Amino acid sequence: MEFLSNILYFVIVIGILVIVHEFGHFIAAKLSGIRVDAFSIGMGPRLFGFNKVNGFTFGKLPDDFELNGFCDYRVCLLPIGGYVKIAGMIDESLDKSFINTPPKEYEFRSKGTLAKLFVITAGVIMNFLLAVLIFSIISFSEGKVVWKTNKIGYVQNNSVAESIGLKPGDVILSINNKTVDNWNDIITRLSLDKFGATKKITILRGSDTLTLSVDGDKIVKSIAKGNMNLGLTPEKFYVFVRDVETLAPAGKLGLKSGDTLLAINNEKIDAFDELTYLLSLNKSKPILLQWKRGNQILADSVVPTADGKLGFYPGFHFAGRKDTLYYGVFEALGNGVKETIRSTELFFSSIAQIFKGNISAKESIGGPIMIAKSASQQASLGVVYFLNFIALLSVTLAIINILPLPALDGGHLIIILIEGIIRKELPVKAKLIIQNIGIGLIVLLMIFVIFNDVSRLIK
Repeated sequence: MEFLSNILYFVIVIGILVIVHEFGHFIAAKLSGIRVDAFSIGMGPRLFGFNKVNGFTFGKLPDDFELNGFCDYRVCLLPIGGYVKIAGMIDESLDKSFINTPPKEYEFRSKGTLAKLFVITAGVIMNFLLAVLIFSIISFSEGKVVWKTNKIGYVQNNSVAESIGLKPGDVILSINNKTVDNWNDIITRLSLDKFGATKKITILRGSDTLTLSVDGDKIVKSIAKGNMNLGLTPEKFYVFVRDVETLAPAGKLGLKSGDTLLAINNEKIDAFDELTYLLSLNKSKPILLQWKRGNQILADSVVPTADGKLGFYPGFHFAGRKDTLYYGVFEALGNGVKETIRSTELFFSSIAQIFKGNISAKESIGGPIMIAKSASQQASLGVVYFLNFIALLSVTLAIINILPLPALDGGHLIIILIEGIIRKELPVKAKLIIQNIGIGLIVLLMIFVIFNDVSRLIK
């Protein structure tokens, strides 16, 4: 069932991204008076498709088949992207049948540099616009829930927060000289903003104002291990029971959905990290667990499992002041642009951290299997998470496509610029060689990422 779910959401995500990207090329070509011979989702052999000449058909079109200026909309075998076959252009199809004829007015090669640049960059532009649209829709429909506290309730043992000297009760006043008054800004500015840069934190501890510094490399390495919060939990943060495994220690104890966990062996639980830490110290040992049900405080002895589990699914609740910010259309659009820019900056910062060795390329680079798994996981969390995942992937696709590498949009872009400067076309043989090299590199990359995906699944 999980496998089918992964496949379904992979098809949805890739379908949306490819259609949007290729539609950008398609509509730009049409607006520029260029004929489009094929609109393909996927690469490789044609599985099925539709055109106005012979309707819906399966398999490859006959070699002598004439589209008579119409476009064949098709789905191909390999789900690794897609393409738009533009008349008079050396592209993924490697079609060179037109090279011995004079340029025709409907062909790509007959157009000026600006028109060519418009067509070749339109796919990337559409992916960025899709990200802006999704982020804007999320901002407009969901707003933003802000936790109005800057006071620390718990610092995880052996975390980045502990290593730089933060303590429970500290009030964070500013990060890099920018005032903070809510927990959302604290986590964002510490983790994602200026990713990898050293952060200066000004805190109030009692009546003393202190300035602490955290090495950017520490933050990156912690996030790479999945510790987005860097070991910090705000005040008034509670762990509650969402669901209970009946035959597990929690079920036998009588814990119920909605119960709030208060303490273990009289040590107050201020964070999920603290709960797991206290349980890890008491594997297979009796503990005194205190919890709250409604207005009633309950306590009883229970023995965690050998791996330090009680057998319940946790939930988290912030009991402090929460403000929900709602945005108008233009404010939401502004947020969409800001989030897209932030996602772009984060992509390049992450690449830089991979080269520095702070992030493992093997753990960070995912292929179709990991995309499918992540898409399914995000969908299970809700529509907003799924849409956010699509937006982030759309930004990634846009950036990768515009890189100046053969066979990618960025590679075509470089060729167009060179031809514009020298005022003549590069030899077709040279373009074919460049395109073949690019396709070869893409195939090698796909082999690498699929192998990487499989190795991560089975380890």
